[in-house]
Amino acid sequence: MSVIRLLVLGAVRQHGRAHGYQVRNDLEYWGAHEWSNAKPGSIYHALKQMAKQGLLHAHEIAPSTAGGPPRTEYEITGRGTEEYFTLLRESLTAYDQKPDVLSAGLGLMVDLGREEVLGLLEERIRAIQKWRRSVTEYYTPEDGPGQLGHIGEIMNLWVHSADHGAEWTRALIERIRSGAYTFAGEGEPFVGILSEGEENPYGAGEPGPGEHDR
Repeated sequence: MSVIRLLVLGAVRQHGRAHGYQVRNDLEYWGAHEWSNAKPGSIYHALKQMAKQGLLHAHEIAPSTAGGPPRTEYEITGRGTEEYFTLLRESLTAYDQKPDVLSAGLGLMVDLGREEVLGLLEERIRAIQKWRRSVTEYYTPEDGPGQLGHIGEIMNLWVHSADHGAEWTRALIERIRSGAYTFAGEGEPFVGILSEGEENPYGAGEPGPGEHDR
């Protein structure tokens, strides 16, 4: 799972068309630079790579105000949209990935329909339960970690993390089932992106030289 690809595709899709600094600003607004690898260099690299792969279409729209190359704006393509939704669905069901995968999925889940998200989260719980059953064939949580020496603390951590993950997911399912949030097809979505020139209170820093023109 490539979290940076999911995040960048999601940000570009929400704007319709966006240049690199806009995408960076949005992801910092979401705090993604704190919980994922969405750093400026990786964001610009992902934009260029996905343009080469046909997932994004690059538009050169105006010369740089500093006399450099034209600013590039990116627009998601049909292939990019397919890739985006594939990654998004995987992020909500992949229980065995790093936390940034689920975090990215949560930030973009409202691009899917409510019932589909509920189904994906139920699938996540089933996957966690299946994993737990396979582990408890040789590790009994009730007997404590000492049964395997200090190595048992590893299993103890994994089982407790799985149990907490399942409990948290059930609570999220109940909130969504009770009507929380606005999902695709339900009306005006929550605006989670910054407009051109809007100040970002959570930004990691000022853009570097020429960065506004990317």
